[in-house]
Amino acid sequence: MSPTTFAKIHTTEIDESIEEQDNLSQEIKEMILSLPRERGWRTPYLYLFQGFWCQPAEIQAISTFQNHFQAKKSDVFVATVPKSGTTWLKALTFAIMNRQNHFISSKNHPLLSFNPHDLIPFIEYTVYGKHDKIPDLSNILEPRLFGTHIPFDSLPNSIKDSNCKIVYICRNPFDTFISSWCFVNKIKPPYLPTLNLEEAFEMYCNGSVGFGPFWNHMLGYWNESKERPKNVLFLKYEDMKEDVHFHLKKMAEFFNCPFTLEEENEGVVENIIKLCSFEKMKELEINKIGTFGRNFENKYLFRKGEIGDWTNHLSPSMVEKLSKVIEEKLGGSGLKFRMK
Repeated sequence: MSPTTFAKIHTTEIDESIEEQDNLSQEIKEMILSLPRERGWRTPYLYLFQGFWCQPAEIQAISTFQNHFQAKKSDVFVATVPKSGTTWLKALTFAIMNRQNHFISSKNHPLLSFNPHDLIPFIEYTVYGKHDKIPDLSNILEPRLFGTHIPFDSLPNSIKDSNCKIVYICRNPFDTFISSWCFVNKIKPPYLPTLNLEEAFEMYCNGSVGFGPFWNHMLGYWNESKERPKNVLFLKYEDMKEDVHFHLKKMAEFFNCPFTLEEENEGVVENIIKLCSFEKMKELEINKIGTFGRNFENKYLFRKGEIGDWTNHLSPSMVEKLSKVIEEKLGGSGLKFRMK
Protein backbone atom coordinates (compact mmCIF):
# COMPACT_ATOMS: atom_id res chain seq x y z
CA MET A 1 0.00 0.00 0.00
CA SER A 2 1.47 3.36 -1.01
CA PRO A 3 1.98 6.16 1.56
CA THR A 4 -0.63 8.26 -0.26
CA THR A 5 -3.21 5.46 -0.12
CA PHE A 6 -2.46 4.80 3.54
CA ALA A 7 -2.80 8.47 4.42
CA LYS A 8 -6.10 8.69 2.57
CA ILE A 9 -7.51 5.64 4.34
CA HIS A 10 -6.19 6.76 7.71
CA THR A 11 -7.72 10.24 7.31
CA THR A 12 -11.06 8.72 6.30
CA GLU A 13 -10.96 6.40 9.31
CA ILE A 14 -10.52 9.42 11.57
CA ASP A 15 -13.43 11.19 9.90
CA GLU A 16 -15.58 8.07 10.21
CA SER A 17 -14.61 7.71 13.86
CA ILE A 18 -15.61 11.30 14.59
CA GLU A 19 -18.94 10.86 12.82
CA GLU A 20 -19.58 7.62 14.68
CA GLN A 21 -18.70 9.25 18.02
CA ASP A 22 -21.36 11.90 17.43
CA ASN A 23 -24.00 9.17 17.79
CA LEU A 24 -22.72 7.98 21.17
CA SER A 25 -23.51 9.14 24.68
CA GLN A 26 -20.69 10.69 26.68
CA GLU A 27 -20.67 7.66 28.97
CA ILE A 28 -20.12 5.26 26.07
CA LYS A 29 -17.47 7.51 24.52
CA GLU A 30 -15.49 7.41 27.75
CA MET A 31 -15.95 3.66 28.10
CA ILE A 32 -14.70 2.96 24.58
CA LEU A 33 -11.45 4.81 25.26
CA SER A 34 -10.64 2.20 27.90
CA LEU A 35 -11.49 -0.89 25.82
CA PRO A 36 -8.99 -3.06 23.90
CA ARG A 37 -9.39 -2.71 20.15
CA GLU A 38 -8.45 -4.58 17.01
CA ARG A 39 -8.85 -3.90 13.32
CA GLY A 40 -12.48 -4.25 12.27
CA TRP A 41 -13.96 -6.21 9.42
CA ARG A 42 -16.28 -3.52 8.05
CA THR A 43 -15.39 -0.66 10.38
CA PRO A 44 -11.98 0.76 11.29
CA TYR A 45 -12.00 -0.97 14.68
CA LEU A 46 -13.71 -3.58 16.84
CA TYR A 47 -13.72 -3.15 20.63
CA LEU A 48 -13.68 -5.86 23.30
CA PHE A 49 -16.86 -5.20 25.28
CA GLN A 50 -18.04 -7.61 27.99
CA GLY A 51 -15.83 -10.31 26.53
CA PHE A 52 -16.89 -10.05 22.88
CA TRP A 53 -15.89 -7.89 19.92
CA CYS A 54 -18.24 -5.25 18.55
CA GLN A 55 -18.49 -1.75 17.11
CA PRO A 56 -19.11 1.49 19.05
CA ALA A 57 -22.69 1.86 17.78
CA GLU A 58 -23.42 -1.71 18.88
CA ILE A 59 -21.98 -1.00 22.32
CA GLN A 60 -24.30 1.97 22.66
CA ALA A 61 -27.36 -0.04 21.59
CA ILE A 62 -26.51 -3.05 23.74
CA SER A 63 -25.89 -0.91 26.82
CA THR A 64 -29.27 0.81 26.43
CA PHE A 65 -30.91 -2.57 25.87
CA GLN A 66 -29.32 -4.05 28.99
CA ASN A 67 -30.32 -1.10 31.16
CA HIS A 68 -33.92 -0.67 30.03
CA PHE A 69 -35.39 -3.77 28.41
CA GLN A 70 -38.07 -5.63 30.36
CA ALA A 71 -38.83 -9.09 29.05
CA LYS A 72 -42.30 -10.57 28.89
CA LYS A 73 -42.83 -14.29 29.30
CA SER A 74 -44.38 -14.44 25.81
CA ASP A 75 -41.32 -12.86 24.13
CA VAL A 76 -39.43 -14.85 21.50
CA PHE A 77 -35.80 -14.13 20.62
CA VAL A 78 -34.08 -15.41 17.49
CA ALA A 79 -30.40 -15.45 18.51
CA THR A 80 -27.65 -16.31 16.06
CA VAL A 81 -23.99 -16.28 15.24
CA PRO A 82 -23.71 -13.81 12.31
CA LYS A 83 -23.95 -15.49 8.89
CA SER A 84 -25.29 -18.78 10.25
CA GLY A 85 -28.80 -18.86 8.84
CA THR A 86 -30.25 -15.81 10.62
CA THR A 87 -32.56 -14.72 7.80
CA TRP A 88 -33.89 -18.26 7.29
CA LEU A 89 -34.53 -18.83 11.00
CA LYS A 90 -36.33 -15.49 11.32
CA ALA A 91 -38.56 -16.37 8.37
CA LEU A 92 -39.40 -19.79 9.81
CA THR A 93 -40.06 -18.36 13.27
CA PHE A 94 -42.36 -15.64 11.94
CA ALA A 95 -44.29 -18.09 9.78
CA ILE A 96 -44.77 -20.55 12.65
CA MET A 97 -45.78 -17.94 15.21
CA ASN A 98 -48.16 -16.07 12.90
CA ARG A 99 -49.77 -18.90 10.97
CA GLN A 100 -53.16 -18.26 12.61
CA ASN A 101 -53.10 -14.61 11.53
CA HIS A 102 -51.66 -15.09 8.06
CA PHE A 103 -52.56 -18.10 5.93
CA ILE A 104 -49.32 -19.61 4.69
CA SER A 105 -50.70 -20.06 1.17
CA SER A 106 -52.00 -16.47 0.99
CA LYS A 107 -50.63 -14.20 -1.72
CA ASN A 108 -50.65 -11.43 0.90
CA HIS A 109 -48.42 -13.18 3.42
CA PRO A 110 -46.04 -10.64 5.04
CA LEU A 111 -42.97 -12.69 4.08
CA LEU A 112 -43.80 -12.02 0.43
CA SER A 113 -43.68 -8.26 0.98
CA PHE A 114 -41.22 -7.77 3.84
CA ASN A 115 -37.71 -8.97 4.51
CA PRO A 116 -37.55 -11.26 7.58
CA HIS A 117 -35.35 -8.69 9.35
CA ASP A 118 -38.20 -6.19 9.11
CA LEU A 119 -40.64 -8.65 10.67
CA ILE A 120 -38.27 -9.74 13.43
CA PRO A 121 -36.08 -6.67 14.01
CA PHE A 122 -32.58 -6.78 15.43
CA ILE A 123 -32.26 -5.48 18.98
CA GLU A 124 -28.82 -3.95 18.38
CA TYR A 125 -29.43 -2.52 14.90
CA THR A 126 -33.09 -1.57 14.80
CA VAL A 127 -34.98 -1.66 18.10
CA TYR A 128 -32.23 0.04 20.15
CA GLY A 129 -30.27 1.36 17.18
CA LYS A 130 -31.09 5.07 17.52
CA HIS A 131 -28.38 6.69 19.63
CA ASP A 132 -29.22 6.18 23.32
CA LYS A 133 -32.96 6.68 22.90
CA ILE A 134 -35.19 4.22 24.74
CA PRO A 135 -37.82 2.81 22.36
CA ASP A 136 -41.47 2.52 23.32
CA LEU A 137 -42.28 -1.19 23.03
CA SER A 138 -45.69 -1.00 24.70
CA ASN A 139 -47.64 -1.05 21.44
CA ILE A 140 -46.04 -4.20 20.01
CA LEU A 141 -48.52 -7.06 19.79
CA GLU A 142 -47.66 -10.19 21.75
CA PRO A 143 -45.87 -12.41 21.32
CA ARG A 144 -43.10 -9.92 20.60
CA LEU A 145 -40.46 -11.25 18.21
CA PHE A 146 -36.89 -9.93 18.33
CA GLY A 147 -33.59 -10.89 16.74
CA THR A 148 -30.07 -10.55 18.11
CA HIS A 149 -26.41 -11.53 17.71
CA ILE A 150 -25.67 -10.64 21.35
CA PRO A 151 -23.94 -13.44 23.32
CA PHE A 152 -26.08 -15.10 25.99
CA ASP A 153 -24.06 -13.78 28.93
CA SER A 154 -24.71 -10.19 27.82
CA LEU A 155 -28.49 -10.51 27.52
CA PRO A 156 -30.39 -8.49 30.16
CA ASN A 157 -31.25 -10.31 33.38
CA SER A 158 -34.95 -9.83 32.69
CA ILE A 159 -34.58 -12.23 29.75
CA LYS A 160 -32.52 -14.78 31.66
CA ASP A 161 -34.90 -14.69 34.62
CA SER A 162 -38.09 -14.89 32.57
CA ASN A 163 -39.77 -17.79 30.81
CA CYS A 164 -39.42 -16.21 27.38
CA LYS A 165 -38.17 -18.35 24.51
CA ILE A 166 -34.81 -18.16 22.75
CA VAL A 167 -34.25 -20.10 19.54
CA TYR A 168 -30.59 -20.15 18.53
CA ILE A 169 -28.80 -21.28 15.40
CA CYS A 170 -25.14 -21.60 14.53
CA ARG A 171 -23.23 -23.18 11.68
CA ASN A 172 -19.99 -25.05 11.21
CA PRO A 173 -17.19 -22.49 11.69
CA PHE A 174 -15.65 -23.14 8.27
CA ASP A 175 -18.76 -22.12 6.33
CA THR A 176 -19.53 -19.35 8.82
CA PHE A 177 -16.12 -17.82 8.15
CA ILE A 178 -16.44 -17.92 4.36
CA SER A 179 -19.96 -16.51 4.46
CA SER A 180 -18.84 -13.71 6.80
CA TRP A 181 -15.83 -12.85 4.66
CA CYS A 182 -17.87 -12.68 1.44
CA PHE A 183 -20.62 -10.63 3.11
CA VAL A 184 -18.27 -8.10 4.69
CA ASN A 185 -16.49 -7.37 1.43
CA LYS A 186 -19.86 -6.57 -0.15
CA ILE A 187 -21.13 -4.24 2.57
CA LYS A 188 -17.92 -2.55 3.76
CA PRO A 189 -17.68 1.21 3.16
CA PRO A 190 -15.71 2.16 0.03
CA TYR A 191 -12.93 3.89 1.98
CA LEU A 192 -11.86 0.59 3.57
CA PRO A 193 -9.62 -1.75 1.55
CA THR A 194 -10.84 -5.20 0.59
CA LEU A 195 -10.29 -7.63 3.44
CA ASN A 196 -8.27 -10.45 1.94
CA LEU A 197 -8.92 -14.06 2.84
CA GLU A 198 -5.70 -14.61 4.77
CA GLU A 199 -6.11 -11.53 6.96
CA ALA A 200 -9.74 -12.31 7.73
CA PHE A 201 -8.87 -15.92 8.52
CA GLU A 202 -6.25 -14.96 11.10
CA MET A 203 -8.69 -12.53 12.74
CA TYR A 204 -11.39 -15.20 12.81
CA CYS A 205 -9.11 -17.84 14.35
CA ASN A 206 -8.02 -15.30 16.98
CA GLY A 207 -11.65 -14.59 17.83
CA SER A 208 -11.64 -10.95 16.68
CA VAL A 209 -14.82 -11.00 14.61
CA GLY A 210 -18.13 -9.30 15.25
CA PHE A 211 -19.76 -10.78 18.40
CA GLY A 212 -16.89 -13.25 18.62
CA PRO A 213 -14.99 -15.23 19.59
CA PHE A 214 -17.37 -17.62 17.82
CA TRP A 215 -16.63 -20.44 20.27
CA ASN A 216 -17.73 -18.38 23.28
CA HIS A 217 -20.88 -17.32 21.46
CA MET A 218 -21.82 -20.90 20.63
CA LEU A 219 -20.96 -22.31 24.04
CA GLY A 220 -22.97 -19.65 25.87
CA TYR A 221 -26.22 -20.71 24.21
CA TRP A 222 -25.24 -24.38 24.03
CA ASN A 223 -24.71 -24.65 27.76
CA GLU A 224 -27.88 -22.71 28.53
CA SER A 225 -29.91 -24.97 26.22
CA LYS A 226 -28.78 -27.94 28.29
CA GLU A 227 -29.60 -26.18 31.55
CA ARG A 228 -32.99 -24.82 30.42
CA PRO A 229 -34.18 -26.77 27.36
CA LYS A 230 -37.72 -25.40 27.70
CA ASN A 231 -36.41 -21.85 27.27
CA VAL A 232 -33.46 -22.19 24.88
CA LEU A 233 -33.63 -24.28 21.72
CA PHE A 234 -30.21 -24.86 20.14
CA LEU A 235 -30.21 -25.57 16.40
CA LYS A 236 -27.46 -26.26 13.90
CA TYR A 237 -27.73 -25.08 10.31
CA GLU A 238 -26.53 -28.38 8.88
CA ASP A 239 -29.13 -30.36 10.81
CA MET A 240 -31.85 -27.96 9.70
CA LYS A 241 -30.85 -28.35 6.05
CA GLU A 242 -30.84 -32.13 6.35
CA ASP A 243 -34.34 -32.40 7.85
CA VAL A 244 -36.16 -29.08 7.95
CA HIS A 245 -39.55 -30.80 8.36
CA PHE A 246 -38.49 -32.39 11.65
CA HIS A 247 -36.92 -29.21 13.00
CA LEU A 248 -39.87 -27.04 11.98
CA LYS A 249 -42.18 -29.22 14.06
CA LYS A 250 -39.64 -29.14 16.88
CA MET A 251 -39.64 -25.33 16.77
CA ALA A 252 -43.43 -25.17 16.86
CA GLU A 253 -43.53 -27.46 19.91
CA PHE A 254 -40.84 -25.35 21.58
CA PHE A 255 -42.94 -22.21 20.99
CA ASN A 256 -45.94 -24.00 22.58
CA CYS A 257 -47.90 -23.88 19.34
CA PRO A 258 -47.45 -27.37 17.83
CA PHE A 259 -48.92 -28.20 14.47
CA THR A 260 -52.25 -29.97 14.70
CA LEU A 261 -52.94 -33.18 12.81
CA GLU A 262 -55.33 -31.19 10.63
CA GLU A 263 -52.60 -28.67 9.78
CA GLU A 264 -50.18 -31.44 8.89
CA ASN A 265 -52.77 -33.13 6.68
CA GLU A 266 -53.46 -29.81 4.97
CA GLY A 267 -49.76 -29.39 4.15
CA VAL A 268 -49.13 -26.37 6.40
CA VAL A 269 -45.67 -27.60 7.39
CA GLU A 270 -44.63 -28.15 3.78
CA ASN A 271 -46.04 -24.77 2.76
CA ILE A 272 -44.00 -23.00 5.43
CA ILE A 273 -40.88 -24.80 4.26
CA LYS A 274 -41.51 -23.67 0.68
CA LEU A 275 -42.39 -20.10 1.68
CA CYS A 276 -39.17 -19.76 3.71
CA SER A 277 -36.84 -21.68 1.39
CA PHE A 278 -33.61 -20.07 0.23
CA GLU A 279 -34.73 -20.27 -3.39
CA LYS A 280 -38.11 -18.66 -2.70
CA MET A 281 -36.75 -15.83 -0.56
CA LYS A 282 -33.92 -15.06 -2.96
CA GLU A 283 -36.32 -14.56 -5.90
CA LEU A 284 -38.66 -12.18 -4.07
CA GLU A 285 -38.46 -8.58 -5.22
CA ILE A 286 -38.33 -7.27 -1.63
CA ASN A 287 -35.14 -9.26 -1.08
CA LYS A 288 -33.52 -7.87 -4.22
CA ILE A 289 -34.07 -4.24 -3.24
CA GLY A 290 -34.16 -2.21 -0.03
CA THR A 291 -32.07 -2.34 3.12
CA PHE A 292 -32.26 -3.57 6.71
CA GLY A 293 -30.51 -2.74 9.97
CA ARG A 294 -27.76 -0.21 9.36
CA ASN A 295 -28.58 0.17 5.68
CA PHE A 296 -27.27 -3.27 4.67
CA GLU A 297 -28.66 -4.18 1.27
CA ASN A 298 -31.13 -7.08 1.32
CA LYS A 299 -29.67 -8.59 -1.85
CA TYR A 300 -26.44 -9.45 -0.05
CA LEU A 301 -28.26 -11.72 2.42
CA PHE A 302 -28.63 -14.51 -0.10
CA ARG A 303 -25.41 -15.96 -1.50
CA LYS A 304 -25.40 -19.77 -1.74
CA GLY A 305 -26.79 -21.25 1.47
CA GLU A 306 -24.74 -24.39 0.86
CA ILE A 307 -22.90 -26.69 3.24
CA GLY A 308 -19.21 -27.19 2.48
CA ASP A 309 -18.50 -24.15 0.29
CA TRP A 310 -15.42 -23.57 2.44
CA THR A 311 -13.69 -26.35 0.47
CA ASN A 312 -13.58 -23.98 -2.50
CA HIS A 313 -11.67 -21.31 -0.56
CA LEU A 314 -9.49 -22.66 2.26
CA SER A 315 -6.02 -24.14 1.85
CA PRO A 316 -5.03 -27.38 3.64
CA SER A 317 -2.99 -25.40 6.19
CA MET A 318 -6.00 -23.18 6.92
CA VAL A 319 -8.21 -26.21 7.41
CA GLU A 320 -5.67 -27.71 9.78
CA LYS A 321 -5.38 -24.50 11.80
CA LEU A 322 -9.13 -23.88 12.18
CA SER A 323 -9.69 -27.56 13.01
CA LYS A 324 -7.21 -27.22 15.88
CA VAL A 325 -8.96 -24.06 17.11
CA ILE A 326 -12.33 -25.84 17.07
CA GLU A 327 -10.95 -28.85 18.92
CA GLU A 328 -9.19 -26.67 21.48
CA LYS A 329 -12.19 -24.41 22.14
CA LEU A 330 -15.15 -26.77 21.69
CA GLY A 331 -13.60 -30.14 22.47
CA GLY A 332 -15.29 -31.85 25.41
CA SER A 333 -18.41 -29.68 25.18
CA GLY A 334 -20.36 -32.20 23.13
CA LEU A 335 -20.90 -29.58 20.40
CA LYS A 336 -19.91 -30.96 17.01
CA PHE A 337 -20.67 -30.02 13.40
CA ARG A 338 -21.07 -31.69 10.05
CA MET A 339 -18.57 -29.95 7.78
CA LYS A 340 -19.76 -31.07 4.34
